[in-house]
Amino acid sequence: MKRRGGSLFWLLAVSLGVGGAQSPQHPAGDWPTYGGDAGGMRYTTAQQITPSNVSTLTPAWTFHTGAIAKQSVETAKASFEATPILFRGMLYLTSPFDEVFAVNPSNGAGLWRFDPNIKIDPDLGLLTSRGVAAWPAATSGARMENTSGACAGRIFVATMDARLIALDAATGAPCQDFGDAGTIDLRKNVGNFHKNDPYYFTSPPTVIGDLVIVGSAVGDNMRVDIDSGVVRAFDCRSGRLVWSWDPIPWAQRQKLHTGAANAWSVIAADPAHNLVFIPTGAPSPDFYGVTRPGDNRDANSVVALEATTGRRVWGFQVVHHDLWDYDVASEPLLFTFRGKVPAIAITTKMGLLFVLNRLTGDPLYPIAERPVPASDIPGEQASPTQPFQDIASLSPTAFPPDAHFGASPQDDAYCRQAFKALRYDGIYTPPTTRGSLMFPGSLGGVDWGGASFDPSSGILYANTNRYAFRVSLDPRPNLLHDPAVIAFWTLTAILIVLLVFSFFRRFLSLRKTALATALAVILIGFGALQYLVAPSLRRPTSVEHFGHELSAQLETPYLLDRAPIVAPSGMPCTVQPWGTVSAVNLDTGKSVWQTPLGTLIAGQHTGTVNLGGTIVTASGLVFTAASEQPLLRAFNAATGEEVWDGALPVPAQSTPMSYTIDGRQFVVIAAGGHGAFGTPVSDALVAFALPKQ
Repeated sequence: MKRRGGSLFWLLAVSLGVGGAQSPQHPAGDWPTYGGDAGGMRYTTAQQITPSNVSTLTPAWTFHTGAIAKQSVETAKASFEATPILFRGMLYLTSPFDEVFAVNPSNGAGLWRFDPNIKIDPDLGLLTSRGVAAWPAATSGARMENTSGACAGRIFVATMDARLIALDAATGAPCQDFGDAGTIDLRKNVGNFHKNDPYYFTSPPTVIGDLVIVGSAVGDNMRVDIDSGVVRAFDCRSGRLVWSWDPIPWAQRQKLHTGAANAWSVIAADPAHNLVFIPTGAPSPDFYGVTRPGDNRDANSVVALEATTGRRVWGFQVVHHDLWDYDVASEPLLFTFRGKVPAIAITTKMGLLFVLNRLTGDPLYPIAERPVPASDIPGEQASPTQPFQDIASLSPTAFPPDAHFGASPQDDAYCRQAFKALRYDGIYTPPTTRGSLMFPGSLGGVDWGGASFDPSSGILYANTNRYAFRVSLDPRPNLLHDPAVIAFWTLTAILIVLLVFSFFRRFLSLRKTALATALAVILIGFGALQYLVAPSLRRPTSVEHFGHELSAQLETPYLLDRAPIVAPSGMPCTVQPWGTVSAVNLDTGKSVWQTPLGTLIAGQHTGTVNLGGTIVTASGLVFTAASEQPLLRAFNAATGEEVWDGALPVPAQSTPMSYTIDGRQFVVIAAGGHGAFGTPVSDALVAFALPKQ
């Protein structure tokens, strides 16, 4: 996404390209893609801001999108999670409503705005857009013959109402030669498509060469035959579909066509080797696998595809036969292992790390298949083993039974009582009808914020969550056999018969007929309401699972009931810290440090649930926000010591970026709060820099 502008920098970036086994790079101070480079290292070579002067970092400018005021009715759902990119001398970003903005990177002045006027799905619990992609990309190897004129540079956004839009980078006008006057309807040509179910996009597209590639997001846990998780590549100029790839083609042979396994996160690219790396999610539904027996190959995986054709090269599955919603939620990170081997690092919701050769998929540390608990759900064949690699995890994978839980003795007593009722046999304890303890929970480990990587030290940095969830499969109520329901509809039927009989035979007086009619109407209305809100028909109550969720899982015998385990005080029922920044040396496989990120109790380092990622600088700083406090923080990359924080208008559930322009380094973050967290929302893009000399 992000890149530094100016034709000299642009041509230099293309001429450098990516050579041999090296990871995709970009010029000093540049940030051309969402992840900083095509391989998502979130690393800047800029060294103006250092551990010794970071304490003097101050706000340089603030840009307001105005989106919150415009969409005030939907503010409660909004989360400003975008990471801007720098392309040809301008910053580009999106609001939660997919409005695209071009901003002057020196002073924060708005240059243009495009509003796609999205149609908001009322069933979505969250509205967000994490950013855009640009073409021609500095590391994409795209042909560069057209460097001027309308749409010579293009900004791509994939929207919450499932459109792919190409905009002129200079003006914000739709590119008329792309698709239908600048737009492609991504709802077309999707297998198992249900027009009334959520099908949308939150992540930026990926540009490689002359192709723009998109995954999708679908409604979790709604039904078995949910929309396909097809990945598609379109020509950046014309919008012509070049290829499509179905992550689970085996599902089409089933009686119920399992869907999903979609890539809702960011797709990484390796232009030098003509590869893209697709992070896939769970097949549908997440927590019940009887209708999708076997390992479910290429779901819950990273799959390498040939970029120009979509041909599958290799795949690595991080979870077999997923029963826990352990999607690969973050962008795969491409780097060079020990200075020699082109490699890929996969961060997971389990907190586990996997490091592979990115050309072959072969592990670079030993991987063992370890036994895991069996399921007691009739017909469920949980995988007997799961993969573990001989490398330090980013967060704990086991729930300690004898530790102190919560924040007080009262919390601890409540939490222990709650745990007693649940099944827990370690990580990968399957869902049960009595309820299971899931740890790590649905938010990770590592969620969509992903990781950053310093190529000079070999250290990877990632934010992690340490919340426990309760998950149960509740037998679906059979309304036809419920005595109360039978009695209700029997009474209603008697009233209707009386009314019909009275109409023809004058059996009742006019007054009694009117009363009976009113009562029948009330009963029928109540029955209709009961039908509409019946748990067996209910749509998901949340999309990203921050609170209690009761989902239908249609075409299965069970409802999904899932919630984080929280004490009456509001504190998590887990061991502190509840969120961290963690560092692992990928060259050695050893943990370097773990530091609490944020706090829920003043004066303590409790850590908090966090969403958003880290960036790392060549000068030795790790920047992140992501917690529940309105602060951007800097950590010493070598030691994990928190060395600075800067005030934000509201908490920032987003990932920062950095660039250098006119000799000045900036660190920029979208501070917008989070509707699903219940934190205040805003529309502020805040840039920090050292004071001018």
